[in-house]
Amino acid sequence: MTTSANHSWTHAGQGRPESHDSNPSTMAIATGLALPSGFSAVAEDPDLGPSIAMSMAKVEKVLREAIAHSDPLADATSRHLVEAGGKRIRPLLVLLAAHLGDPNRKEVVQAAVVVELTHLATLYHDDVMDSAPFRRGAPTAHEVWGNTVAILTGDLIFARASILVSELGGRALGIQARTFERLCLGQLHETVGPREDEDPIEHYLSVIADKTGSLVAASGQLGAIFAGVDESLQDVMLEYGEKVGVAFQLADDVIDVTGLKQVSGKSPGTDLREGVPTLPVLLLRNAAAAGDADAAAALALVDGDLSSDESLAAAVTALREHPVTLESWAVARQWSDAAIAALAPLPEGMVKTALASFAEAVVSRDV
Repeated sequence: MTTSANHSWTHAGQGRPESHDSNPSTMAIATGLALPSGFSAVAEDPDLGPSIAMSMAKVEKVLREAIAHSDPLADATSRHLVEAGGKRIRPLLVLLAAHLGDPNRKEVVQAAVVVELTHLATLYHDDVMDSAPFRRGAPTAHEVWGNTVAILTGDLIFARASILVSELGGRALGIQARTFERLCLGQLHETVGPREDEDPIEHYLSVIADKTGSLVAASGQLGAIFAGVDESLQDVMLEYGEKVGVAFQLADDVIDVTGLKQVSGKSPGTDLREGVPTLPVLLLRNAAAAGDADAAAALALVDGDLSSDESLAAAVTALREHPVTLESWAVARQWSDAAIAALAPLPEGMVKTALASFAEAVVSRDV
């Protein structure tokens, strides 16, 4: 389960780093690292804060080494999203879970890199499917190099994640495989929509559990496993991760229709324009079908031609001002509360406090 110093990537890649130990470059990254505000409880803790910062710096260093290629095109496309930044929430959860046991095992950093690589790979694919023009403030890969190159880059990055996770042993490989299966099924089910006999809201919740919850859950589970945490607490992190991941995506979807671009980094109404069925819209359809005249009027705007900025802004405003938006926030909070409740078996301490704070921050969108 350890990494061989003589192991190399593919013939197109750079050599593997020989060590994850601290060095001046890692220290420099750690010094300049700012954790997402949702992890303020971690950042402010005099013991946990520096430990997490140093581990995240190691993750960032190994992450960049893992996506490096000697082929110039592959190197440029693979670095595109990594260098655009990101909150690195999934590796952060790996590291936090690891502090329930021994966080200094080198497998912990490797697991954290695996989940972030997997996440990055899905973003390349998602952006092609959604025809998204921007990601993290930069043009998406398919806008720069075209759809085929973007898809192949996502495949390359997932291949690197697979190399790393295979070195962590059979259990980790199984978790990764099942997680990737759920990621693909979630995207597939979102694309084809609910069956005729399936409730659209239940279908939507199932999709986001697969597309978002599964990898967040795997992050907490892998961190606990490789820190040697008791199996019962591994299960706690699995349950917590699934629920907090769903809460995170629910909140993200509500933000899309509230116009809070400065919080989410998304242009208001992106999901509306793309016809993505999010919870506020699904609740709006139910309200309109039940005879709510205001819902019907708002739905007419939502279902109309949203190609112009003016029509999109009108639809966003109508949906934001309808009670279904508040109802959607309430559903997100229910999932956040359930995630916090799942933490009950964890020992009291800063890790438990930080995980609870993150779940609360998800639905206040302080992340």
